[in-house]
Amino acid sequence: MDLVLVGLPGSGKTAAGRRVARRHEAELIDLDEVIAAAAGRPIPAIFEEEGEAGFRARERAAIAALGPADASPGLRRVISTGGGAPVDPRNRWRLYRGRQAAWLDAPPEILAQRVRHSPNRRPLLAGRDPIGKMRDLAAARARFYAPALRVNGIVGVAGIVAALERHVDEPLPDGATLLRAETAIGRYELGEGNAVAGVLAALGALEARRAILVSEPRAWEAAGAGLADGLAAAGVPVDRILLPEGETAKRLAVVEAAARELARLRAERRDPLVAIGGGALGDTAGFLAATWLRGVPVIHVPTTLVAQIDSSIGGKTAVDLPEGKNLVGAFHQPAAIVVDVRFLRTLPPRQLAAALGEAVKMAALGDERLFELLEERGAAMAEGDACVHEDGSLAEAVERCGWAKVEVVTADEREQGGRIHLNLGHSLAHAIETVAGFEGILHGEAVAYGLRAACRIGVAVEASPPERAARIEALLDALDLGRAPLPCPLGAVLAALATDKKHAGGRLRWVLPTAAGVTVRSDVPEEAVEAAARAVLAGAAAGARS
Repeated sequence: MDLVLVGLPGSGKTAAGRRVARRHEAELIDLDEVIAAAAGRPIPAIFEEEGEAGFRARERAAIAALGPADASPGLRRVISTGGGAPVDPRNRWRLYRGRQAAWLDAPPEILAQRVRHSPNRRPLLAGRDPIGKMRDLAAARARFYAPALRVNGIVGVAGIVAALERHVDEPLPDGATLLRAETAIGRYELGEGNAVAGVLAALGALEARRAILVSEPRAWEAAGAGLADGLAAAGVPVDRILLPEGETAKRLAVVEAAARELARLRAERRDPLVAIGGGALGDTAGFLAATWLRGVPVIHVPTTLVAQIDSSIGGKTAVDLPEGKNLVGAFHQPAAIVVDVRFLRTLPPRQLAAALGEAVKMAALGDERLFELLEERGAAMAEGDACVHEDGSLAEAVERCGWAKVEVVTADEREQGGRIHLNLGHSLAHAIETVAGFEGILHGEAVAYGLRAACRIGVAVEASPPERAARIEALLDALDLGRAPLPCPLGAVLAALATDKKHAGGRLRWVLPTAAGVTVRSDVPEEAVEAAARAVLAGAAAGARS
């Protein structure tokens, strides 16, 4: 077995790791020492000559060189990491899966004093106010350390070693949690094979007496039944309500039928609903939770890519009307969101590709690393290539999209300010879905058309640099999104835009790309909207010619 030690600078990873390795005759791998030896110079010199980006690249290479986890009995390797190593999603993918990870935790004030008296210079803590810098690091990195076994780092090396040795011979769980955070909009957890453990933890925090699982037939077969078995095995009573598949679930009649089933089950206010499925299922189950007995807890277990990166996060719940999408709903934040990327392995390519429309939107909002990741690996993600599941690139995309949305929603829970940025590409997308009767086109596919329209409107009103718009459309081309002509009458689409929820003062607020993010404009001429809509409805090639 491999033991991985993580934590802030000064937490005792090297000293404790050395003693544990010696006691168990295991190999000690100090990643900072490995990096310094490979570079031929100490860590501070690497920072000075190559910057933090250069050091992190070397760190990623050193972690990749560890190879597969050692699954043989007994402690074989102790891996002491640098404080920032778990920040990179791909590093956690390699370090936390199949290994026992332990977080040596201590108050930042104590760690700052330890570092101050240490002979080793820490580049990120240099300068004035080391306590303030350590506090900032603690806040920024907590979600990356939290999945690991938490060990009290105040007790000194002997106490840390004693705590670690109590867990050395424990069997490793089947899955792994890669990120965990307690936020103002509920717990957010991401991992691989972590669904049962994550839901059990959320139910425990709620002191729930049972779980009422709300799903739909396909999601139940792929994920719900296994989750139900896992909860039952842990002694949690389980009830089940199945809704129709897809957008057909998002109807008031469906909500009424489900509410009557809750009445039959005598569901109480402390009985949480566990929503297992895609975006439409989560919207309806969330609305059901928001309205049953004026609000009961809901735990989201998103099983599709679009739900994992977008729709399960943010507390927006809604159903559709013939007049428009999501017109009846409520804000109802979940108690927890448990994202298990293992569920993505069984999705059909069309669902994966469509969801990447939402991922391109998140990249366009300003995440350059996500943009590069989609340009490099997006085509393989869209095809469901096994390599993106094995190397962690799909998990990284899910995390980057999901956490970015958590941050936006936390800052603007009820869409009174910056949350409107998340609607990039959605005005025309919702109009297309409405005209199509919510059939024949997936949400992410519609978003791709909306993104193309936003790019063209942005260029027309000089809000979007042409090269930025071209890069976004080139990525959509590579993913084969928003390219085919749509059989939606232009007049009907423009009429549907009139019901868009982003109207203010009688004018539609358009979210448009900029050089490194977005801007919101309510002064877009109708002719620019009509021209862009006509072009994208005609298809990418025809639209480009026009």
